[in-house]
Order: sequence, then structure tokens, then C-alpha cells
Amino acid sequence: MKDRSLAETWLVRAKSNLARARLGRSAPDILYEDLCFDCEQAAEKSLKGLLILKGIVPPQTHSLALLVETLEKHHYPVPNTIKGAVPLTHYAVSTRYPDSYEPVSEREFRAALKGAETVCNWVEEQFGEIS
Repeated sequence: MKDRSLAETWLVRAKSNLARARLGRSAPDILYEDLCFDCEQAAEKSLKGLLILKGIVPPQTHSLALLVETLEKHHYPVPNTIKGAVPLTHYAVSTRYPDSYEPVSEREFRAALKGAETVCNWVEEQFGEIS
């Protein structure tokens, strides 16, 4: 399923989530939990776009670990800095349901944002190297 156009669409969606996360708490009603969800989504969509670009059908999952494992299973090396963002998966589901998580701090959000940016930047570099 090698489809550069579809892969680029996933990357555009990832950049949208990342842009929203970068806006931060621009209003008092914005929760860090929701910003962290955007961080996870940016990383997830980036990795799914890369899988498609490589001709690999991405699994229907929110697990960043599974997405990384899928790349590696297809002999695509993933740097440790990218694997370091796997904990973002926590924000994919649990923080969307009240009473199922501890409140997210600004420090935790900043770390999530850094992880998402690292994944998105790396995936963009891969897009440039794959024709």
C-alpha cells in the first residue's frame, strides 16, 4: 500500500495536531490533558504516515510501541529518541475520560510536546529521504 499522497495526508493531520499542541493553554478552559492528546495524535499520525510511505499497512491502534515495532519488523531502524516517545500512548485514551487519570502538569505537557516534536521532525526527515 505504498501511496505517497495518502502518507502525506497523514503527515498534514499530524502537523495539525502538533500545531494545536504548540498553542498551549492559550485560554484558561484548555486542559493540559487535551494538549497531551494532541501530542500523542501528532506522533501516532506521523508514524502511520511513514508506514504507508514505506508500503506497510499501519495497524489500527493508538499504541506507539506497536507502530515502532511494525517499522522495525519491516527492517526500518527506529532511533532510541523516537522510542522514547512511546509513553505518549498513555494520552491517547486514558486522559480523554474524566476520573481515569491524574491531572497533567505543565511540566508533563512540555515533555509530551518535546516527544511529539521529536517524532514529527524525524518522520519529516524520512519523507525527504524516501522518494
